Amino acid sequence: MRFHCRFLKIASVWTFGVSLLTVCAFAQTALDKQISTVFPDAQALYLDLHQHPELSSHETRTAAELATRLRALGYEVTEHIGGTGIVGILKNGPGPIVMLRTELDALPVEEKTGLPYASKIRAKDDSGSDVGVMHACGHDMHMASLAGTAAIMAHSKESWHGTLMLIGQPAEETITGAEKMIKDGLFTRFPKPDIGIALHDTNNLPYGKVGITPGYAKANADSVRITVYGKGGHGAQPHTTIDPVLIAARIAVTVQSIVAREIKPGDAAVITIGYIQAGTKNNIIPDDAQMGFTVRSYKPDVRQHLLAGIERVAKAEAMAAGAEKMPLVEKYESTSAVYNDPALTQHLAATLEGVLGKGTVVTEEPIMTSEDFSNFVEQGIPSFYFTLGVADPQKLSEAQAAGRQLPSNHSPLFAPVPDPSIKVGITAEVTILRQLLQGTPADVKKLTTPSSGN
Repeated sequence: MRFHCRFLKIASVWTFGVSLLTVCAFAQTALDKQISTVFPDAQALYLDLHQHPELSSHETRTAAELATRLRALGYEVTEHIGGTGIVGILKNGPGPIVMLRTELDALPVEEKTGLPYASKIRAKDDSGSDVGVMHACGHDMHMASLAGTAAIMAHSKESWHGTLMLIGQPAEETITGAEKMIKDGLFTRFPKPDIGIALHDTNNLPYGKVGITPGYAKANADSVRITVYGKGGHGAQPHTTIDPVLIAARIAVTVQSIVAREIKPGDAAVITIGYIQAGTKNNIIPDDAQMGFTVRSYKPDVRQHLLAGIERVAKAEAMAAGAEKMPLVEKYESTSAVYNDPALTQHLAATLEGVLGKGTVVTEEPIMTSEDFSNFVEQGIPSFYFTLGVADPQKLSEAQAAGRQLPSNHSPLFAPVPDPSIKVGITAEVTILRQLLQGTPADVKKLTTPSSGN
């Protein structure tokens, strides 16, 4: 534990004739013993949550399970924040306030892993459809790690001081839960953190390793729905109609020129059209057509250019076709990019490597998936969002040698290796929290990039 070793050195450990290496080894051994103590319960929680997943905004059982454990550990727990969200506060004297977040929800995916603890749960989604439900994104792994971390922090108050704020966030998969918690007073009813921490598992790294990305780590995401209006008629007499299908097709092609010709090369930008829906029969030109977009970027100015460009192209193509009514352009779901404070990220990367071992911390490229942890960052909270490897090293190596990937998050075949992944997750979280929950809030502020944060 690099921070504690530095701290002990400052406290003149050498005067007692004890080597710094010995002290560090002792501290690491102590953490290993603590993890061995809490791991059985954390693993049991993981297996239970995996077999009882709940859809976004319906995580009642999941939230109750986590809340019960935190209360038993002495945390002040408040439930039903922003729906099913929970907040657990553990105060340990004056000092910094550090937030650790986990997600609660699962996905409408039917599990096909064949594991003995595979989910067999089915539920009604918000549209009333019967769907399989699975923790296909690994949020059960996140909750198990947080539960183990919460126990160690509660039982080792001599190793830190300040306020630990644990967040159980609902509805991450629909990118709505973080915003709902904030609107419900997350940072007014409760202390506003000096630092925010979040973990996410990945099959792109073997267990035992963690990934870090300074700066932008995940993308802005905007869901856009466009309804194109035309004039229906007989497919054999197109001259009497205004074909919305043709207009939609032109929009689909032309919007790609926004990325290709309007965005500076090197700036990340994606416009994907996931569906075009129109008509009922091959010889009928319909009155309208609907298109669904996902729009991804990192920089705010690129984001605004993409959204404005899509609307501009849609209206221009409708005008070119002589449409009597302009398209309806709706942005109905969105979240901003996850931004890791660069200085904080580098500092904690070094801290993690000091505990997990040389070569265990991997710098990863930013990816274009999204996460509403960004809503917390946007509240002026310097943050560190990192990834936890959960893949079997041999299977990962074989897949990479064959030029393929293991089943990723959101796959019905996604199967993290619980042991030792949960242990590594707990190790990483406890190490980070103990590092940050030292000194004063001003000391923590010094770890972040100048002008970052509150």
